[in-house]
Amino acid sequence: MATITKKELIDRIAETSQAKRVLVKRIIQSFLDEIVGELAQDNRLEFRDFGIFETRTRSSRVAQNPKTLERVQVPSKRSVKFKMGRLMKEKLCPDETVTE
Repeated sequence: MATITKKELIDRIAETSQAKRVLVKRIIQSFLDEIVGELAQDNRLEFRDFGIFETRTRSSRVAQNPKTLERVQVPSKRSVKFKMGRLMKEKLCPDETVTE
């Protein structure tokens, strides 16, 4: 499995769109900043056929350290959930039938 960096993605888009790399970099960074900003405000982002980003809050709980068996309080925490959209599901899971 290959890892694609933001720089490589910017280079590909700049090449295929024939736009200046600096402009593509600014647009992509702005797009990512907007996503983070909306998620920080607890907003849900929906990109049709691509997917949905939303935040979830895990409640605080008591856990146990496996080495010392000491009980520790784990604070509540926010995380981001992503649900695949139809087109992504079709590309990644072609054998599954998509019904919506």
